[in-house]
Amino acid sequence: MTRTAAATLTGTPEYLLENHPWARQWRGEWIGQKPVPSSKDRMARGARTAPFSRHLYRSTLTVDTLPTTAPLRLTADSRYVLYVNGEEAGRGPVRSQPRKLHYDSYDVAALLQEGSNQVVVLVTYYGAANSFWQPAAGTGNFGSTGVLALEMQLGQDWFVSGADWEVQHATAWSEPPRRGFAGGVPVEVFDARLLEPEWKEGTGGTWSAAHVQPVVHLSGLGATRPPSDPFGALLPRPIGACGGDEVAPVAAAMGNSRPLATAAEDPVDNVRTLWHGLTSAMAEVQPGDVGFDVTGPVTRAISFDFGRIVAGHTAFSLEAPAGTTIDILYREAPDTTPETAGHHAPRTGARYIARGRDDTFVAQEINGLRWISMIITVPHAGTVRLSNLRVREYLSQRTGTSYFRSSDAELDKLYLAGIRTVALNSLDAYVDCPTREQRSWVGDAVVHQMVNLTTSEDWRLPHWYIELANSPRPDGILPMSVVGDLEHSQGFTIPEWSLYWVHGLHNIFRYTADRDTLTAAAPTARRILEWFVPYLTDGGLLANLPEWTLTDWSSIFLNGESSIDTAFWAAGLLEYADIAEFLGNAGDASWAKALYVKVRTGYEIFWDERRGTYIDHIVDGTPQPAASQISGAPITSGLAPAHRISRVIDWISNPVRQVTRSWIGGNGTYDEEKIARQIKGDRLVDWNTESETVVAQPFASFLVHDAYAKAQRPDLILSSIRRWSTFLQDGWDTFGECWGWGTPAHGWSSTPTRDLIQHIAGVAPAEPGFTRAKISPAYGTVDRLEASTPTPYGSIEITLSGSAVTVNSPIQYTLVHADGRETHHPAGRAERTAAALSGGN
Repeated sequence: MTRTAAATLTGTPEYLLENHPWARQWRGEWIGQKPVPSSKDRMARGARTAPFSRHLYRSTLTVDTLPTTAPLRLTADSRYVLYVNGEEAGRGPVRSQPRKLHYDSYDVAALLQEGSNQVVVLVTYYGAANSFWQPAAGTGNFGSTGVLALEMQLGQDWFVSGADWEVQHATAWSEPPRRGFAGGVPVEVFDARLLEPEWKEGTGGTWSAAHVQPVVHLSGLGATRPPSDPFGALLPRPIGACGGDEVAPVAAAMGNSRPLATAAEDPVDNVRTLWHGLTSAMAEVQPGDVGFDVTGPVTRAISFDFGRIVAGHTAFSLEAPAGTTIDILYREAPDTTPETAGHHAPRTGARYIARGRDDTFVAQEINGLRWISMIITVPHAGTVRLSNLRVREYLSQRTGTSYFRSSDAELDKLYLAGIRTVALNSLDAYVDCPTREQRSWVGDAVVHQMVNLTTSEDWRLPHWYIELANSPRPDGILPMSVVGDLEHSQGFTIPEWSLYWVHGLHNIFRYTADRDTLTAAAPTARRILEWFVPYLTDGGLLANLPEWTLTDWSSIFLNGESSIDTAFWAAGLLEYADIAEFLGNAGDASWAKALYVKVRTGYEIFWDERRGTYIDHIVDGTPQPAASQISGAPITSGLAPAHRISRVIDWISNPVRQVTRSWIGGNGTYDEEKIARQIKGDRLVDWNTESETVVAQPFASFLVHDAYAKAQRPDLILSSIRRWSTFLQDGWDTFGECWGWGTPAHGWSSTPTRDLIQHIAGVAPAEPGFTRAKISPAYGTVDRLEASTPTPYGSIEITLSGSAVTVNSPIQYTLVHADGRETHHPAGRAERTAAALSGGN
């Protein structure tokens, strides 16, 4: 077994335990706060709606002799936080579909003491699906209330959840109604007057006996221990520990006191409603210790700036009269900037109501933010002092010593910005943005995955992306976002997002060739590709795909016969053929290749000889003039003959032709008028489709850069990624969602980090599983660079100075020299120059 040490929410060592040999059958029982209903419906059909709730569970453990190890595992529906003798040991579980529920393991020996020990678990049940959780199908109390299962081994003895545990309804917590698409992240309300300060130690309040939760459906046989329906065989945690730094604000400003204002039920609404009336005159204050005295009921506003986007659990200490309310709005934009209107506006926040003594707040929910807008409402005279405000980051941790350093400071800054952006979007899964949705979008995450594969030695999260998203609908296509309200609704999807997932699976093939992952996911990849077949024309082209067709947010045309969707699908066919052949499935490989040949034959219809490029689409047999940058995708999918590549590259890379457009946003925000027009099919085309080309937004730019790489034009990649520096102005250190609008930390925009390793340092797998590398440095683009990137066997290090290359590799590799020659080398360290190719062949 391995105990992993890392920073935790409480600043103590992490107790996460990995690779412990637990039995499949649990000893601990499922427990809940209410008895099983006496329903006559033994088929236990469907999920039921239930309200949000939090409950505390406790049990006492007597220890005569302190153990050297105390392995413990637990899980809960929806979430838990584990406390041992008042100290936080961990929280979870990771997001997953209900029938793939995971558990976490800890070694809590360091938290135990001789004699009596109190084990307390705070269990949250969200009730309705949100951005990262969805309810299970109902059976008994499962799927309608929070449940917990726990077991700990102490030598030959076991401490387990069961009927001897006690439970308390923690009514101090509540959640206001969720509203809007951006309301999927829970808003947390905590009334400290309803809970004693020592609640983590299991003291105070009214406790009652917990109830063992049996399965009640036919053939359930009254089972009370996992594995059982509806959660199945509980699975071990698939990723490492989450944690990070404690970050304090760098600046703060406070407004003048105003008469007591009427508070809205929702703290987010309250801040939005009152903010501008309270901030006409703001004065700078020390962010670490903000205080003021009041002689009567008042309301006051304080703004905190953390200097960059952070993501984790907000915490602070408070001295204030009982009943003082702290309302928080987490912001990704300064309060002087109008935030996006309608359902796109961020709706993340919290409320803390002071008990008047021993007031501290640690948020249970994860939030992303740069600014906190805070409204303090004081009910009567007294002193208010807010101190030690910080965000305890809770992110999946990058490991290893990968780097990119060069003679060009701009490139070095871009490399680090991509790492930071992906880190902020690596929670218990890859998410789109930490500040708004925190949804696990199936397409977005392919860029996160590629950045992790090139910059972190821990590749569990890249594998988890594939496993988590492997949740197809009955028709074979994937949901556009997995686990949460969108998958739970079983609504429409984005077909192209499934193709990005197939590309992610191919990345696993290239980097790790992990047979277990590939074998489990290959059937889903086949079904995804089959989903598109009914939309093939007789000429082998995809036409009029239903649902939400989207490659990225740029103004490209996917209706009619689509060159972009067809090329994207063709690339997926080739990638699946690679995987099928590797797994020994010659039949599937032949199937995919045969379809690809059909596509390649028909694709000629999209060629525009006059302009030397491929057009976006054909409608009712008539070629349309639009020819976007993304329509250069046939270069990467092999559909463009070699003699055309230079002409296509000229069209998509010429800055004179390039324009930036989006169907749904611009001018700093989502555009509700554009969105309405898009829904109706009345799109505004305000560029010359004959002479101009719409550039890809940051997300799909990785496809464009791959096309440049295939054309052996790293110079174009380098000039392209410099545009990302526009995100890094005024102190920002993350990449935004789109060109000129969107969220400021969007993981899907981080391709420059991958590109600097794969296309500028030029290090990439040459064989499945990275058993051999191909190193093709971008000679002449940078005076000097040094880079290190992981492989399953250790890191490859490369130094490039002019045409001289130094390589230190744990695996054999092929080196491409400045004159185009390739030499093959064994593992080890060697220096190569254009004049001396010693050791090569």
